[in-house]
Amino acid sequence: MKVGIVCYPVKGGSGVVASELGLALSAMGVEVHFFSYALPFRLTGFDSNFIFHEVEVSNYPLFKYPPYTLSLATRLAEESKRVGLDIIHVHYAIPHAISGYLAKQILGADAPKLITTLHGTDITLVGQHPSFYSVTKFSMEVSDALTTVSKYIVDRTKESFGITKEIKMIPNFVDISRFKPDQKGCDRSEFAGPNEKIIVHMSNYRPVKNTADVIKIFDTVNRRLPSKLLLVGDGPDAPNILSLAADLGLKDRVIFLGGQDMVESVLCKADLFLLPSGSEAFGLAALEAMACGVPVVGSIVGGLPELVSDGQTGYLEPVGDIGAMARRSIEILSDTEMHRKMSLNARRIAVEKFNTEKIIKEYYSLYQEVLADG
Repeated sequence: MKVGIVCYPVKGGSGVVASELGLALSAMGVEVHFFSYALPFRLTGFDSNFIFHEVEVSNYPLFKYPPYTLSLATRLAEESKRVGLDIIHVHYAIPHAISGYLAKQILGADAPKLITTLHGTDITLVGQHPSFYSVTKFSMEVSDALTTVSKYIVDRTKESFGITKEIKMIPNFVDISRFKPDQKGCDRSEFAGPNEKIIVHMSNYRPVKNTADVIKIFDTVNRRLPSKLLLVGDGPDAPNILSLAADLGLKDRVIFLGGQDMVESVLCKADLFLLPSGSEAFGLAALEAMACGVPVVGSIVGGLPELVSDGQTGYLEPVGDIGAMARRSIEILSDTEMHRKMSLNARRIAVEKFNTEKIIKEYYSLYQEVLADG
């Protein structure tokens, strides 16, 4: 089987899932071709079963905005014709599904099947904009199969776009051999003293992540329990929250680590993971924390309740309820037995429900079903 995977290369849930999916498929012997404008950040090292195709865009003077969608469609068609792709699997409806559809039209009867995976903001934000609504709906209707990462996004897609075709829910997944407790490099003393707690937040620091709430929650927790806050990732809101931390007198308690490739070496040091987002299609960062045995405190929003079992692997509170999230955080961190049980539950659920091997089989089965339909 030969599969073309299209994704954004930047740090974020869709890019992580697409990259990890491709790597897992290549380990199974599938020939995987990645298409993007830059190498996806989790694709490191060499593997003879995956090939990266960089999509270059012409800067012709008449183009005010380079036509990436057309360049991608052309590259997909050319490479599909050259190597004989069986499937084009695009992550994010806009513009990737449209590029896949155009490639199919170019290729005609010999075109590969088109599978579109919806990751959240392509449905809840970008696709809802009047400029993209009709083309987003069209891109889903012309796909040979649709998947999404949570039941929440399945419901939102049907509600917002009136999609009647089947949408298969295949959740995000985590490499449990890589993300695990007590792994090499988990020396907590690098960041905190023996009597200090370590709290972690990881995101792309966009407004929807409510990162200012992370600082405010931490401020309350730190007043009760001496702690350090590790911030992983980067984005437009990062400078603002670092300023807020300084204003609250937390400059020496908040450690900004920026973008990291080996995030598991940070997560395994944590006592608690904070995710007070205003929107989460699934919560991949929370899953990676859980795989490391870290309880999660976050918002009752989107697909997060499908992942975090309230009272078992952490707590979820209403969006913006900083006081409740701070109280829950203190409750977990100050009760050794509760923390131990939640840590074990978090790891168990990650292993049983969301491990890479289990979820990759679901994608592979879908590929076989789509190809069998002719």
